[in-house]
Amino acid sequence: MRLMKRLFIALILMLFTYQSGFCADVWVNDLRNLFLNNSAIIYEINLRTFNAQDTNKNGIIDFDDAEESGTFLNAISRLDDLKRRGINTIHVMPVTPVGKIKALGTAGSLYSALSFDSLNPQLASKRSALSVEDQARKFIAEAHKRKIRVIIDLPSCGSYDLYMQRPELFVKDKSGQPVVPADWTDVRLLNAGTETAVNKDVYNLFKGFVDMVIDLGADGIRADVATNKPAKFWKDLIAYSRTKDPQFLWLAEASESWTEAVSPYAVFTPYNKLLEAGFDGYYGSYFNLKNFKTGKELINLIEQTNTNLSGYTEHKAVIGSFSTHDELSPVLINGKRYSEMIIWLNSTLPVNSYFVDGFDTCDNYIYPWANKKAPVTYTDDDYYFAHRGKIDLFNFSRQPGGQDKGLPWTFVAANNLKKQFITTINNGKFVPLRTTEPSVFSYAVTYKGKNIVVTGNLNFRNNVDVTVYLPHFSVDNNVIPIKIEDSPIAKRGSFKVTLNPGETQVLLIDDLEL
Repeated sequence: MRLMKRLFIALILMLFTYQSGFCADVWVNDLRNLFLNNSAIIYEINLRTFNAQDTNKNGIIDFDDAEESGTFLNAISRLDDLKRRGINTIHVMPVTPVGKIKALGTAGSLYSALSFDSLNPQLASKRSALSVEDQARKFIAEAHKRKIRVIIDLPSCGSYDLYMQRPELFVKDKSGQPVVPADWTDVRLLNAGTETAVNKDVYNLFKGFVDMVIDLGADGIRADVATNKPAKFWKDLIAYSRTKDPQFLWLAEASESWTEAVSPYAVFTPYNKLLEAGFDGYYGSYFNLKNFKTGKELINLIEQTNTNLSGYTEHKAVIGSFSTHDELSPVLINGKRYSEMIIWLNSTLPVNSYFVDGFDTCDNYIYPWANKKAPVTYTDDDYYFAHRGKIDLFNFSRQPGGQDKGLPWTFVAANNLKKQFITTINNGKFVPLRTTEPSVFSYAVTYKGKNIVVTGNLNFRNNVDVTVYLPHFSVDNNVIPIKIEDSPIAKRGSFKVTLNPGETQVLLIDDLEL
């Protein structure tokens, strides 16, 4: 009897251990909570280049020389490095098959979708017997093991190839031809319908995409040019996704700065209507930082964005869209200091941090072969089409990455600061600080006596001597320098500092109520 009892207890313990181990391997999506808490640190990647194996270092993947472009499987080996750098979410650019007719580039644009319910065979490793779907599942599962969430990009338009297959899905102009939106010559505008009559055929196309990425294990969707579909279209699609996964995130590529349709034949839905339709967040207008000459312009943008987010019954959030794949590399705009400024703004403002692959090592995305005739092509374009200074979306090209060795340290430090002080950033009050120089911005994020004080010089040519007025500040306050190059001189109610061109300074100040 005692032996049976011992065996029974041992069996129960074995079952408990097995179940506990099983549960530990089950990923539970928490991306919406993370994002709405401004805690997502997002890294945008193009899987086709993310871990491309350019062994001869000519910048192009030569398949005849046994080089391998980026795939779902070889991407896994870079995940540990992303984790070490503080990344907890990746935005994967489109993984759908790409068009090859009227194409741009020798591999085809990632945003020229040939299908919405299947995966791009270019992303499958030929060194594995697994199907491309299982390779994708493995990549996402490996990301989840490292507590990295995965957002998949949903292309806005269809390729010309898809138009040839299913012309009824597309908007036609007065002459009966498919519409080219903006200057995106490799795609055609899908007909999503109107607020009163959603086009079910296009809706079902996108519904198939939702089914596919949720089945693969993804945690959310970034909707490319979300403004060119009716709010009703998105409301129904988002509601459908939430029946499958309540934590499934929806991020709209939309901004307060975008006020016009991509074509006279296109729908335009502004960012606020998209948020009302169920999107959790949007891009905002932080990419306009590159045009600002005065600190007041940045402060106004921050305050306006915070106000815009406050008017919804359900919480909404924004990404720090200072630098996206549609923007020039920051180092081409204003050098390394501009990249540093973007890092510290992401880490101290109530935004979800956002960076593009190669940003943290100062890649300038200059490709010597760009827009030259190619010896080999996989589309009907025999030129290496590329956007100067932007990550390559059109060819089988090298892995992104610059040569800077110092910026990664700043990147890690800022990401760690954000994680440590996220309560202050989310719950604190944003307080603009007056400065004596128009080119300098300064603000504090204050919560229960703790203050993160950020000061930056938007003059990228000259040093600036500036006084920053900080109410109630005294030399007795505890000041911890997080990022400085010249120590500030403290005075009652202010501090004085000399900022180098483009320099950003970050201080922690305790026991100060603003």
